[in-house]
Amino acid sequence: MGRSISDMRATLKPVEALSLMYHDVVEPGCFEASGFPGEGAHRYKLERDAFRRHLEAIRDSDGAGRVSMISNTAPWSGRPVFLTFDDGGVSAHGCIAPLLESFGWRGHFFITTGRIGSSGFVSEAQIRDLRQRGHVIGSHSITHPTRMSYVPWEQMKDEWSASKARLEEILGEPVKTASVPGGFYSKKVAQAAALAGFEALFNSEPESRTHSVDGCLVIGRYAILRDMPPAISGAIAAGSFFPRWKQSLLWKAKKVAKAAGGGAYLRVRETLVSK
Repeated sequence: MGRSISDMRATLKPVEALSLMYHDVVEPGCFEASGFPGEGAHRYKLERDAFRRHLEAIRDSDGAGRVSMISNTAPWSGRPVFLTFDDGGVSAHGCIAPLLESFGWRGHFFITTGRIGSSGFVSEAQIRDLRQRGHVIGSHSITHPTRMSYVPWEQMKDEWSASKARLEEILGEPVKTASVPGGFYSKKVAQAAALAGFEALFNSEPESRTHSVDGCLVIGRYAILRDMPPAISGAIAAGSFFPRWKQSLLWKAKKVAKAAGGGAYLRVRETLVSK
């Protein structure tokens, strides 16, 4: 028998989930069409045909049967595979959701609420339609702070609570999930999310073991970038050790650089990815 979110939060033993973090999916070369602009954002965007090949790799992997939806009522069995999509770019509705549905899957779409209805981002009507089609809608904050773990406590609380309220107003139902923008996570970020009433929070830390912070289940994710071959998604979904270990190792090194460099780290990163 599977376990619900409530069960997993309450357990004393670490439980595992394999979560893949995607962003936008666009037509060839049209990286400005959906989501945030700039090469720093574009490196996370996949072209449509490439994304389909990633889904095919997942389908053909041992993880295909474990592609799941996060729910407070539906049970999870084994080690679930979650397909998540950050930012709330318009490709969520026009491209990603139809492709997922063609495989019989649903996704988790995390919306930057301050961008709703603006150029390149989903509208309220599109958010409602995604939910009606069975996808999970969650918060990605209001303003998408570049360094979420460094914003003042009051702003952090507002980023979560106000974005949650906006989505609940649009959907007419509770919104229980969120994802951390920008890759800067800390326990404080999870505490603020829990205070806002979120029950599950995805971050960008590449790990499969989940843990609970003040009653909020924290779930790591493995990032998929546009230069990654489809086999990576398939291998991670299957639970293969090497691609997960490699991403974890790189993340730990990057985490040290973030802590040491602060804003300077971000400036260096932007310089490197723009070349």
